[in-house]
This record gives sequence, structure tokens and C-alpha cells, in this order.
Amino acid sequence: MCLLLGPSGVGKTLLVKRLAQLSSGDGKGDLGDPPPTRPTVGTDLTDIVVPRRITVRELGGCMGPIWPSYYGSCRCLLFVMDAANPTQLSASCVQLLGLLSAEGLAEASVLILFNKIDLPCYMTVEEMKSLMRLPDIIASARQNVSTVEISARRGTGLPAVLRWLQDAHRADG
Repeated sequence: MCLLLGPSGVGKTLLVKRLAQLSSGDGKGDLGDPPPTRPTVGTDLTDIVVPRRITVRELGGCMGPIWPSYYGSCRCLLFVMDAANPTQLSASCVQLLGLLSAEGLAEASVLILFNKIDLPCYMTVEEMKSLMRLPDIIASARQNVSTVEISARRGTGLPAVLRWLQDAHRADG
């Protein structure tokens, strides 16, 4: 099981739909127009095949207080941040620190996704890493933490996310 977490409005639902779409085909080609999405209220399960089937559990951002009840079956964590919303950065950082310090996630591999890089006002990864002191956070984390820039809308970076999921589940056996 892989958890997909992040604040409300960062693009988790579109991301998981795009990953499922990309993994169901040959992994190449035009993804077409983004499918319609609505904010997740509760939890959604999506299977992604890379080539093993991985179940991704998306938890709505408003469910943050009960996220810990889902940590037990988690082998990997996708944490989405909005690269185009600097006002949300500090809250996202606090959530990330809470996740990285959670005992139930100590063995999980973590991928931090900087989404919405297709928007003209997005912050670069270097800016975000500097503002949130991400190198220090990663250095003190018990987990293996990786980062990637993505655009769930355009599909940029999504093949790298699928490769990471495949590698994370291969390492876990």
C-alpha cells in the first residue's frame, strides 16, 4: 500500500488519475486533457501497475488529523506540495515533518512531489528546498526521501514517479 498525502488543493486526485492512466497504457504518448476532479472527502483507492500492482490510497487533505490510522499498511508515501502556492509552504512543511517523525512511517520510502510546475508563478525546487530547509529535513529523516518536480496536469515528471513506485516496491520485496 502506498499513501498519497498532502494539503487540500495540491492536486493529489489529478495526480493519481494521471498515474493510473499512464500505467494502464504503454507509458508513452499524449495523456490528453486532464480528467475532471473533485476534492477527495475521505479516502480513494487506485491501483497502479508498474508492472506489479500497487494500491495507492489517497487521503483527503482535510483528513490530516486521522492520517496516522492509515500508516500501518504503508510501504511508501507520496507527499504532494503545491509549487505555485508559496503561502501554503510552511503548513506543508509542518505536515511533512509530522509524517517523517511518525513511528508508523519509519520504514516507508518517501517521495516528495512538487506539483504545478506548469503554472507561471511556480517556485523552483531550489527555492522551495531553501525556504523549508529540505536538505536538513532529509538528513535527519529515518526514511529514504526523494524529490521530483511534476505537473499532474501536463504529465511532466510522472514517468519518474512510476519508476520510483516500481523501485520502492521492488526494494520492499
